[in-house]
Amino acid sequence: VLHRADAPLASGRSDLLLKLKPLADAEAVVVGHEPGKGRLAGQLGALELQTPDGVRFKLGTGFSDAQRRDPPAVGATVTYRYRDLTPSGKPRFASFVRVADEF
Repeated sequence: VLHRADAPLASGRSDLLLKLKPLADAEAVVVGHEPGKGRLAGQLGALELQTPDGVRFKLGTGFSDAQRRDPPAVGATVTYRYRDLTPSGKPRFASFVRVADEF
């Protein structure tokens, strides 16, 4: 939590405090697509990714509707953002950022 040094302490909610959550970025290769359900039927539900270390996981958030209609191809490298790693090495709270090859 960040606090303005010149601000007095106050109880309750305040714009003088800012909660900062550290995030990390990483890249992984798309190895599969998971179909969507419900509102996302007929579109991408999640990407199945593999890290350079061989860890596989599913990434299902952070996509726009256009990206869900036309998802990254199998074999493409994507960048994702996450908070931490689980004990098994999977990213926790991962979110899609971009296709890494699209610079």
